[in-house]
Amino acid sequence: MSAVPISADRTAPSSDRLSLSVIIPCLDAEETLGEQLEALSGQSWDGPWEVIVADNGSTDASREVAERFRDRLPSLHVLDASERPGPGHAKNRAAEVATGEALLFTDADDRVGEGWLRAMGEALERLEFVAARYDAERLNPPEVVAGRTNPQADGLIPYTYPRFLPHAGGSSLGVRRALHRAVGGYDEDLPALEDTDYCWRIQLAGTELVFVPEAVVHIRYRAGTWALARQSYRFGIYNVLMCRRYRDRGMGRLPALGGVARWVKLVLTVYEVLLPGRRAAWLAQLGWRLGRVRGCLRYRIWAL
Repeated sequence: MSAVPISADRTAPSSDRLSLSVIIPCLDAEETLGEQLEALSGQSWDGPWEVIVADNGSTDASREVAERFRDRLPSLHVLDASERPGPGHAKNRAAEVATGEALLFTDADDRVGEGWLRAMGEALERLEFVAARYDAERLNPPEVVAGRTNPQADGLIPYTYPRFLPHAGGSSLGVRRALHRAVGGYDEDLPALEDTDYCWRIQLAGTELVFVPEAVVHIRYRAGTWALARQSYRFGIYNVLMCRRYRDRGMGRLPALGGVARWVKLVLTVYEVLLPGRRAAWLAQLGWRLGRVRGCLRYRIWAL
C-alpha cells in the first residue's frame, strides 16, 4: 500500500494503524536527497504516513529536488527550518508540525532499506523508542568500508569511554511523538552529538531504546580521509561535553592516565599513516584525540 495522504489541514485521518511522520533534516543535500526520497516512495504502510523535509538553510537545489517528489509522495511536506542552524533545530521544527503519532528520523544523505517503514512502524506499535540497523556496504566503496567501523551493524552503539548508556545514530531513530515532546526534543544548543544526548535523556527518563534489526538504513560515510578526520575532531570535542554533562547522572569515570596511554599508542603507530588501508583510521583517531584535548580546555574538565 502506498502512502495514505494526510489532509490539507495537516490533521491525520483515523486509522487502526499507527500514523507515522518521517522526518529528514536537510542542508545542501541536492546530490543525495533524491535517492533518499526515491527509496521512501517505494515504502508501504497500512496506515497514514507523511514525509517532512526540514530544510535548514540550503543554498543549493535541495528544496527543488524535494518538490519533484510531490506526485510520488502525496504526503510530502517541505518545511523551512532555517531560523537556526543545526540538525537538532531542523528535527524539532519538523516534529512541531508532524501529525504522526510516531516520528521516524533519517538523513538526507542516507537511504532507507526495503521494508524499513513497515518494520519501524510495527516496532513502534509495541514500543516507544527504537533504532534501525545500519548497513555501510551499499553506499560506500569497498576501500572506504575497509577503513571504517560500522558500530550499529548488530545492535545499539555501546558507549565505553567512559561506560554509560547505549545510543544509536540519528538517522536510525523512531520515537513516539508524545515521548519526544515529554523530553523537550533535541537539544538545539548542541552542534554535534545531539542524537547521543537525545538517546540518553530518553533512557534516563525511563524508556528503553530497542534495536530493530529488520529495519535497515544504508548509511553514507563522509567522503575523503580529511573529512573523516575533521568529523572525528568535532566529535572528540563534544564527547568531552557529554562527560561533563552526564558525570553526575551515572556515567563512569575515566582513568586519570587513560588518555595519556592512548596518546602513547597513537604515537607508536604513526607508521600507519603510510599504509593506505590504515591511513583513514589513524587520522580519524588523531582527530578524535585532538578534539578531546580541545574539549578539555573548553569545558574545563579532565577527560582525555
